[in-house]
Amino acid sequence: MSQVITNTSVPLSIEQPQHANHSTADAVDEISPVIEHLQVLDRDAVYGIASAGTGATETTRREVHTSRTNIIIIQLTATTLLASTSSGFINICIPRMATDLKIAPALYFWPLSVYGLTSGSCLLLAGSIADVVGYRPIYLAGCFLAGCFVLGCGLARTGIELIMFRGMQGIALALCLPTSVGILANTVPSGKRRNVAFACMGLGQPLGFSIGLVLGGVFVDTVGWRVGWYGCACLLFIMLLVGIFSIPRERLRQKATMKRLMTEIDWVGALLATACLAMLSYLFSRNANCCFSMVSSDASVIRRASILIALIISLSLIPTFIYWVGRQERHQKPALIPNSLWKKLPFTTICVMIILSFAVMQSMELFSSLFWQDVQRLSALQASVRFLPSMILAGLLNLATGLVVHKVPAIYLVVLSSILGAISPLLMAIVKAEWPYWYAAFPAQLLEPLIPEVIFIVGLILISELFPESTQALGGAVFNTVAQFGQSIGLGIIGVVSNTVTENSAYADKSSPAALLVGYRAGFWMCFGWTILTCFIGVYGLRNLGKVGLKRD
Repeated sequence: MSQVITNTSVPLSIEQPQHANHSTADAVDEISPVIEHLQVLDRDAVYGIASAGTGATETTRREVHTSRTNIIIIQLTATTLLASTSSGFINICIPRMATDLKIAPALYFWPLSVYGLTSGSCLLLAGSIADVVGYRPIYLAGCFLAGCFVLGCGLARTGIELIMFRGMQGIALALCLPTSVGILANTVPSGKRRNVAFACMGLGQPLGFSIGLVLGGVFVDTVGWRVGWYGCACLLFIMLLVGIFSIPRERLRQKATMKRLMTEIDWVGALLATACLAMLSYLFSRNANCCFSMVSSDASVIRRASILIALIISLSLIPTFIYWVGRQERHQKPALIPNSLWKKLPFTTICVMIILSFAVMQSMELFSSLFWQDVQRLSALQASVRFLPSMILAGLLNLATGLVVHKVPAIYLVVLSSILGAISPLLMAIVKAEWPYWYAAFPAQLLEPLIPEVIFIVGLILISELFPESTQALGGAVFNTVAQFGQSIGLGIIGVVSNTVTENSAYADKSSPAALLVGYRAGFWMCFGWTILTCFIGVYGLRNLGKVGLKRD
């Protein structure tokens, strides 16, 4: 700590008073800036993030009236919800959309996976830029682009157009997610109110996805799937107007200039991380696409020369990135994600748990939908209605967690939710095609949201506390990046396992319900194993964490 103090530019020497009647108030005023600066240095030292050279724009918190804060929370939650609703649409409507747009079997799942690929690749860069130029303009730009590209998906006439618009929608989402964290941190003080705000924002993703599944099933069997996209786009434009009038402008202590953009952002680190995540997500997505398309019995697409080259390059970028940010940190220059941050066991633990839990969540929802439609031969509407219990419980669970997270040690919440949540894939792994919905699928849907919802809220609060106030957008970007990466590997790895088991089954017709059920069960069993692993990781890594989301002065 003494070394940090020695390097500070704030003068620590205080002149002796010239007059005996020098007032105590004057002395306090003179030393207060020094004490305030030392408190900032001490906070950054505790979190393992150097104050010098972070490249962040410091903002002063704006006093926002409670009613306006509520509008901001609703706007941020609604935007996240609507973006996720479109993903729910495409998950349940993809069979009909593939038929209408004549999507080739090899491209069948690209409209699903390209969204996560582009958003996950751009989050870190978007968060870094927002910390310099301000959260509000980047967020509003993301809202506008999201509305445009969602509308484009509804107007698409070919499969390629749909894939392109979905990819652009992912980039728009990357502008919204990290900046929404910064906006909340800038307008809502820490404590119970911010916890509930994070819970509401976290509620938007799973609730929106579930609403998309339900409404998508209704639309595809009635008025057509395009109506859902049109309605979602209209609501996004309405939320854009609400955001323009409700979200306050940040009071930046330094004006955003091109020079600051070039010098205060770790561009090399951002490009290395973006390239690595993009290639890894592409590999997982392409692997999943080839497996689910059933165009051949060869699930070893990874053996192709182009895929091997991409895999080698992406893996080589990982140590390159670690070396680069370590070098930046040693020279007190902007570092995208300082290596010292990974030495914080709770941070590393929660990132791994987010990856695993979101991988399981994405796979459970997809495989459950496929089980009902491909094995039990239900319509899209009947399948979508079966997600309602999960949607309702997710909403209640988010609000309850936000209200109690600051009262209960985080490890109790995480471990209890992991143990109960593990029952969900276990029930689906033993389900039989002839069983009614109420035997296994219904309780599985009730328990499925437990792990991702609780870990989402605990993780978001923890990461917002680990990152300084001036880099909240980058903290939100890190959190959402690992979540998006988890969804990609969930479809990639678990999809490969499911397809391989189906292809190696004793059934001659690999597309028959019996053959597909064997593969889906293997996927559910893998989800069960990952939830148990999540539980053990949480017990070890969060054992000394204590409570999160406490009010700080």
